[in-house]
Amino acid sequence: MTHDLANAMPHIGFFGLGLRKSHTIMNKVLRSCLRQNTPMCIRGYSGYPEFPNKIGNREVVGHGYNGEASYLDRCDFPMPAVRFKPCTPDIMALREKEKGDWKKLSIEEKKALYRASYCQTFSEFQAPTGEWKGQLGVALMGVAWSICLFMIFKLYAYPPLPVTFDEEHRLAQLERMQILEVNPISGISAKK
Repeated sequence: MTHDLANAMPHIGFFGLGLRKSHTIMNKVLRSCLRQNTPMCIRGYSGYPEFPNKIGNREVVGHGYNGEASYLDRCDFPMPAVRFKPCTPDIMALREKEKGDWKKLSIEEKKALYRASYCQTFSEFQAPTGEWKGQLGVALMGVAWSICLFMIFKLYAYPPLPVTFDEEHRLAQLERMQILEVNPISGISAKK
């Protein structure tokens, strides 16, 4: 039906524009928004049969977190999809030696193999970094700034409190409320 209306009355549409014109403008706006908010690897996917190669000469060894071929040090997902370092002749020779008896490998070779596959050990990436100190400092600076603003407003911006906020006036108000029996408590426990 909208196509019939567009053909019959091309001058009527959204904001005085023709239906066809407004649809093309909206489509262009929508496409530009999607283009800006979509990651580059997904944008590149639309025109290519596969994702661009961002892992270089590194070996893909598994499925990966969320199915992505990426390297992440995570304790909940300990096996990344790609190795940390690219394949070099030294590492390839160690990998061939690794296929044999592990007792023949020295400790340095085992460490080199580990560092070729992983950036950090569990104890390294789970160790406290001390970031909380900076975050706490920023939070305390915010609290200090808020207190300073409150004191400045209290001293210079707000008018002084009314006289009725004095202790003497509040006690007089309480006495008058008792005499007039304002909000009396009734019931079994309120017997005099």
